[in-house]
Amino acid sequence: MQAQELRQAVHDCRSRALYASAKWAATALCGLPEEEVMVSSQAAAAAPPSGSAAFELARSFFDLKEYRSAAHALRDSRDQLSLFLRGYATYLAGEKRKEEERIESKAAGEAAAAANTELDGLEGELQALVAAGQADGFLLYLLGLVLADREKKEEARQALAASVTAYPCNWSAWLALQSVCADLAAVGQLPLPDHFMRRFFLASLCVDMHHNAEALQHLQGLSDEFPRGEAVILLAALAHYNLQNFDEAQELFEGLLLRDPHRIEGMDIYSNILYVKEEFAALSALAHRCAGADKYRPETCCVIGNYYSLRGMHERAVQYFRRALRLNPAYLAAWTLMGHEFVELKNPPAAIEAYRHAVDVNPRDYRAWYGLGQTYELVNMPYYALYYFRRAVQLRPHDARMWNAMGHCYQQEQLGLLDAAIRCHRRALPYDKEGDGGDLEAAERYYTRLLDFGAGSKEAAKSSLREIRTLKAAGVAPRGPAGLTPVRPDSPPDSPGSDMMAGMSPY
Repeated sequence: MQAQELRQAVHDCRSRALYASAKWAATALCGLPEEEVMVSSQAAAAAPPSGSAAFELARSFFDLKEYRSAAHALRDSRDQLSLFLRGYATYLAGEKRKEEERIESKAAGEAAAAANTELDGLEGELQALVAAGQADGFLLYLLGLVLADREKKEEARQALAASVTAYPCNWSAWLALQSVCADLAAVGQLPLPDHFMRRFFLASLCVDMHHNAEALQHLQGLSDEFPRGEAVILLAALAHYNLQNFDEAQELFEGLLLRDPHRIEGMDIYSNILYVKEEFAALSALAHRCAGADKYRPETCCVIGNYYSLRGMHERAVQYFRRALRLNPAYLAAWTLMGHEFVELKNPPAAIEAYRHAVDVNPRDYRAWYGLGQTYELVNMPYYALYYFRRAVQLRPHDARMWNAMGHCYQQEQLGLLDAAIRCHRRALPYDKEGDGGDLEAAERYYTRLLDFGAGSKEAAKSSLREIRTLKAAGVAPRGPAGLTPVRPDSPPDSPGSDMMAGMSPY
């Protein structure tokens, strides 16, 4: 059943030029037990014809990225396949023009305020099809994209939930739904289908929202059904990476590379792990491998940028992160990593600008909020730093490093809120004990500094120090050398500039 459904999804998505969804479905199909795939292959009927002559012409225009010609070729077609391709081509034509206007505005030194001018007309047309009962799962997906772009998040969630219910095997629709869900509670209120794709979605959403233990629980069940599934392995690798289980994540990424030595997807994250472990030779080999596979993919530029950063060549690293952003202005990792490099180069204004772009792309990126806090603290603006550390804590409430950083900020002379600092460091202690990225040495160092202040603070600090020393005596070891955690979230302990913000690494 799963194999036949995925095989049909490959055809359906490819017919509509949803190539990413077609690839995902084909990869999931290959992840099923081999005997199930063989049975589905024998039972598969011949694929139905794609469409009329006008549709074939439109597909030819679409594949050449002549989107307006593709839409024009289907102006008189009313079947659902043609309606989707015409609408999708119109949407992409508007996106293409928006990007052209953004580039032109930037070249002219003007503020970029470009918008997709096709959205109004598309929304009206698609809503009319929905009202007439003529919108299938793919047209509902397109409506969800349009509503999300128009910041109508609640309506977009409802349209996308209806889309995945009508046609569950369109992975792009699930990803679009993930992008408009603020938290897991919002997802729980949606009428989602009881389908294996729902479990993939929940695992991906949990990874994105840093509910990593829950994600691994979903993936455990999926691994039984898809024992060769690359999507399952990749999500598990990302979850372990977020949990700082670098050895486990590295093993999973290396397994993916053994399956496909030319793979690029996920290799930017793998390069972060090699960076953290200071594996120069492995990171160099990965950079050469990715460049050989596709030199102009954003992920490749990120891998190369990481390599130059590890070698201390931060200006070269910035060049490659900029190149990644020219290829994809919404590439979150490049904005965040470029912010780290600008801090290393002692250029706080540029770092702040990069981090702000990162949170514009994804407000759930705690690393960028944390980087903003670090940078404002570096330029002695603790009130601003405190705001951004609070945002990071809201996203990572079980991460001791976030609490310790906010506690350190409260200790600054300009704030002098020592009781609040003590409460923050106390909040960090349970997560230190659980091993969730905590740093007992950093907490001990901060509490020792509090001993120099007033009597009330001194007694509270002594109490916390006793608790820390009890934990250390029980064998809870700190992560990394004390006082040498660098500004970059995933950098090795002795990287250049690592003493600038000791003890505040967000990875």
